[in-house]
Amino acid sequence: MNIAVETGGRWQRLKAATSGTHERLDTRIMSAGAFASTENYAKFAQMQHAFHRDIDALYANPKLDALLPDLPGRRRLRQIENDLSDLGVQPLALDELPAFGADADIPTALGWLYVAEGSNLGAAFLIKAAEKLGLSETFGASHLAGAPEGRGLHWRTFTGALDALDLNEGENQRVIEGAEAAFKRVHTLADRVFA
Repeated sequence: MNIAVETGGRWQRLKAATSGTHERLDTRIMSAGAFASTENYAKFAQMQHAFHRDIDALYANPKLDALLPDLPGRRRLRQIENDLSDLGVQPLALDELPAFGADADIPTALGWLYVAEGSNLGAAFLIKAAEKLGLSETFGASHLAGAPEGRGLHWRTFTGALDALDLNEGENQRVIEGAEAAFKRVHTLADRVFA
């Protein structure tokens, strides 16, 4: 009998489990030339807005707030709305309801938040590409700005809290499924805006 031994923290196992889906999404966004022009960047911002609209209710969820540090402070929907306004672009017109409402399956929601937090960490590279288009943390690309305490510490406090949660095997699987669903949702949105 083979016994799988888990190594690393939950977030590292989550990263490994979702790496293929994550890489396909990154390839899709970069192949679309998301930072090749201001017009393309505006489409990227619309995609970001639609995703953050999907998860916005999670930042006001008291159960999640008790588990994760500074959850309300991690919310980025307002910054993206400001960026769209700076760019003179409207949000995508979406017929479907956001992915989450007032109630949420907590493990699934943790997977979606992992994707959102990871994108904030990766934005360190994206803000430099946005700056080449004449955008900045104060105009058009505010949602790509780092946290006041720094991106690294911001990420480590999130992943430390995620790793410390007492979840059973089924709940851990739902975290993975939530992250997969979040990456796939963003991929669907990228296909829509860059069609």
